[in-house]
Amino acid sequence: MTEIAGVEKTVQGPSNKLCVVLVEPQGALNIGSVCRAMLNFGFTDLRLVNPQVDHLTHEARMMAVKAATVLESAQVFTSLEDALSGCALSFGTTRRFGRYREGLLHPDQAALQLAPVVNNDSVALVFGREDRGLFTSELDLCQHFITIPTDENLPSMNLAQAVSLCVYEVSKAIKHTAGAGIDNKKYSSSENLESMFQHMRKSLVNIGYLDNQNPDHILRSFRRIFGRAGLNDREVRILRGLFNQIDLYTGKKLTRKQIRENYE
Repeated sequence: MTEIAGVEKTVQGPSNKLCVVLVEPQGALNIGSVCRAMLNFGFTDLRLVNPQVDHLTHEARMMAVKAATVLESAQVFTSLEDALSGCALSFGTTRRFGRYREGLLHPDQAALQLAPVVNNDSVALVFGREDRGLFTSELDLCQHFITIPTDENLPSMNLAQAVSLCVYEVSKAIKHTAGAGIDNKKYSSSENLESMFQHMRKSLVNIGYLDNQNPDHILRSFRRIFGRAGLNDREVRILRGLFNQIDLYTGKKLTRKQIRENYE
């Protein structure tokens, strides 16, 4: 492999609170290359969701080169929801447009948005399968979407190259915003947000606002609205209080124990 002058030197970013999440990666070579790209720009938190290959194979290690520590410390999860545990914000990547994939950010725009947050809270960059990307249900767990503008003759990028581009932009944005202060807002965790959305779905179905046959159709719009707002714990509690009152009015209010059993 040809070395590019200066690239092998690890850039020491001010924070390692950025995590890269790969959903069902299919290639060991890609996983190894992702590790190398991450460490090139000072990031070490790799999370794998149901990898389709053994990420510790010789091929993966060969591509990781000096980033073997990132590969070996990668955490493996059975669901994206679990992988996003503890993250204040999640940015899902997609190259497809559609009704549920609006307000797409380019990598540099997303980087400037997350840079003030990543110094204070964990932020996830989520990448999908090499052949199918992220499903809409998986993008539901992300507050923001990233797309990489590519030529229409070959719009799909290699997974490792896409990760490289995104982490480079994040590293650059962190340096650019250094000294400009950090975002001191304490965002609610992904677990709290998802629990709120599940509660919201049930409450709004009970009053007939959401179609019981397809509740996620409108719920996804609420996900986008609240995702842009960046809710904190107090705001989540206020909304949960509203849904509790709806449940009380409809006679569907759950006990705390039932809420934990249903939404945790």
